[in-house]
Parts: sequence; C-alpha cells; structure tokens
Amino acid sequence: MKYIVAILQPDRLDDILERLTGQEIHLVTVSTVLGRGRQKGIAEVYRSHKESGSLLKKVKLEIAVNEQFVAAAITAITDGGRTGKIGDGKIFVLDLHECIRIRTGETGPVAIG
Repeated sequence: MKYIVAILQPDRLDDILERLTGQEIHLVTVSTVLGRGRQKGIAEVYRSHKESGSLLKKVKLEIAVNEQFVAAAITAITDGGRTGKIGDGKIFVLDLHECIRIRTGETGPVAIG
C-alpha cells in the first residue's frame, strides 16, 4: 500500500481527476493549500504597489492506493499536471503501513477499496 501526495497547479486538477478516473482510481482527497518552491513565490502589482507574493495557491491531492495502482496514479498525475513550466508541482510516494475502514473494521489493502 502506498500513500501518494501531490502538490499541483489548481487549474490542472480537473484533467488529473479525469485521468485518475480513467485508471479506476476514484478515492481521492483534495485540499486547497498555500506554498512556495525554489522561486520563493512571485511578485505581483496590485493597485500600483508591488506585492511580494511569497505563498502561491496550490492544490494538494492525497490518494491511498494498493501496489498495482501506484504506477497508473503517478502517470495520471504527471500527464494531467505537466505544462512544462516552472511550478508544475511535486509528487511524494510514501509507504502506507496500515489502512482501516471505520465502518466495517476491515484492514489492509481491502480497506482501501
């Protein structure tokens, strides 16, 4: 079992979700987050004042998958999220030691669904 966390551009989310659905990956959690990368944000002009935008709006996608879906999930996220420009995002793949479905008490890979 793996836990995939991806930080992405908000405008790429619909395409990524569509691609994940095409790979039979339906169970996702999406959060709106703020963050910055190597560029440390951007500077914007607002009402003739230069504003330092140190934190940018991003989307965090979290997916728990069984081993056979890891490669498909990563491909769907990278293909849907890639624009080729700075700030496309990052994907983190973590080991998931346990998963428990609260309603039934099922554990392990069967609890992921």
